[in-house]
Amino acid sequence: MTKDIRENMRKRFEQQRKLGVISISEVRLPLKSRDELPPILRALQHIYVTPELNEEVFRILEERVQKGKKKTGRYGMELWHILVLSVVRLGLDANYDRLEDFANHHNLIRQIMGVETGFGEGRVFSMQSIKDNISLLDEETIRQINEVVISSGHQLVKKKDEGMRIKVDTYVLESNVHFPTDMNLLWDAGRKSLDMIEDAIEEGLLGWKGWRKGKYWRRELKKLMRISAKASRNGGKNKNEIEKEQVRSYLELARSLSGKIGAGLFVIYERVLTTNQVEMHAKKIETLEYFHGMLNKQIDLVERRVIRDETIPAEEKIHSLFEPHTEWRYKGKSNKRVELGHNILVTSDQWGFIVDHLVVEKQADVSLSIPLADRLLSRYGEGVIESISFDKGFYKKENKELLSLYIPAVIMPKKGKKNKAEQEEESGKTFKNLRHKHSAVESDINRLEHHGLDRCLDKGLKAFKRYCALGVLAANLHKLGNVLQEKARKQCEKSRKAA
Repeated sequence: MTKDIRENMRKRFEQQRKLGVISISEVRLPLKSRDELPPILRALQHIYVTPELNEEVFRILEERVQKGKKKTGRYGMELWHILVLSVVRLGLDANYDRLEDFANHHNLIRQIMGVETGFGEGRVFSMQSIKDNISLLDEETIRQINEVVISSGHQLVKKKDEGMRIKVDTYVLESNVHFPTDMNLLWDAGRKSLDMIEDAIEEGLLGWKGWRKGKYWRRELKKLMRISAKASRNGGKNKNEIEKEQVRSYLELARSLSGKIGAGLFVIYERVLTTNQVEMHAKKIETLEYFHGMLNKQIDLVERRVIRDETIPAEEKIHSLFEPHTEWRYKGKSNKRVELGHNILVTSDQWGFIVDHLVVEKQADVSLSIPLADRLLSRYGEGVIESISFDKGFYKKENKELLSLYIPAVIMPKKGKKNKAEQEEESGKTFKNLRHKHSAVESDINRLEHHGLDRCLDKGLKAFKRYCALGVLAANLHKLGNVLQEKARKQCEKSRKAA
C-alpha cells in the first residue's frame, strides 16, 4: 500500500463507476410524496451537486472527523455517508435498528449515498459502524453545517433587501428516563451495583464467596421497594407510621448491601493493583464506584425525607442515575405538568428555518434573550433583523430596552399590569400583527418534535446536545427540500406543457 493511499483513508466521497450504479446527481426523487424522506434527500442531493455547498460542508466535516486521527491504513466510512445517515436518522425519527435497515435496504437512501448498484452487491453497513461514525460528529460541527443549509435556503426564498422576522420560544426535549421517585432511584442504584459486581466476578476480579445469594439480594431489594412505594402512595389510618416501618426495612437491607459492595470494592482494588490491571478495568471500577456512591446518597435522601420528615432542597435531588444532567421542568401544561429533560431555545424566521437553537442548562427564559440577540447580530449583522418576538416568559424591561437599540421591532409582552404607555404600545397595529404571527414558532417546534426532538434517545449531555443539533439540521433540510421540491414540480409542469 502506498504512502499516498495511507494518508487519505477516510475520504470525502468518491462515487465509484460500477455497473448499475446511478450517479447521485441523476437520482430521481418522487415529487408528489408527502413523506418526510424525499424532501430531505432532495436537499442532500442539492448540497452534493452544488460545488460551493459541497466544498464547504466537506471542509467542516473533515475538520471535525479527521482532526487528530492517526493514519492507520484502515478505511473509514466516507464523510458523505456519515452526513446522510445522521440526517436520515433524525429526519425519520428512527432508532439505530431502523437506520441500519434503511442503510442496507432502502433504494433511495442508498442511491443518495452512492452505493446502490441495483444488483444486491453494494456496500453493507453494520450497526456498530453506523453508531461509531455518527458519534464522531459534535454539536458545533452540526451547527456550522446548519448555517450553510440556512444560507442556501435563504438564497432561494429571500427577496432582495428583505429583513428577517425572528420568533423565539422554548419547549422541553425529554431525556430517555423513567419518572423518578426516591424509592425507585434507590432500587436503580442497588440493582446496577449488583450488575457491576456480577461483571467483576465473571472477569475474575472478585470471588463468588459471599455473593452466591446475589439473586436473593436483588429479589428482596425489589420486593421491599414495591412494598415501600405502595405504603407511600396509599392513604388510610396510620399512614405515616406504616410508611416509616416499611421504609426502615428497605433502608436496612440497602445499608447491608452497601456495606457488602464496599467490602467487595476493596477486594477489587487489591486484585487490580497486584496484577497491574488498573487501566484494563478502570472504566468498570469507576462505574461501580458511581452506582455505589448513588446507593449511599439515595439511602441518605430517603431516610431524611421519610424517617426524619425533612424537606430535601431541589439542588440535592437527582432525577435519574443514568442521565444525571436531566432537569425537572414544570411548564404548567394540562396534559403533562412535569417534563424531564432540558429546555430548548428555538429561534425561527418567517420562512420556517430554525436559525438558532440552544440546549438550556438551569437558566430561566428571561436570561436568554440578550445572549440570543448577540449571536444573531454577530451572524447576520445589524439592519438585517427587522423584528424579534418573544412570549411573556422572556419579559424584562431592561432587556427589551437594550434590544430596541439594535432591532427596530421588539415584541416582548409584559406580564401583569401595564401602564398607559405600555398599553398603547401593545395595542398598536405593528405590535399586534407581529404578536399574532409569533404563534408560527409553535408550528416550528411541532415540526422539530416530528424530526425526533420529542425525546432524546442518546446517553449523556454531550450526546443530548448532538442529538438536538441533528434534529434541527434535519428539520432545516426538510424545509430546504420542500422549497426545492416545489421548484422541481413547477419545472416539470412547465416542461410537460411545452411538450
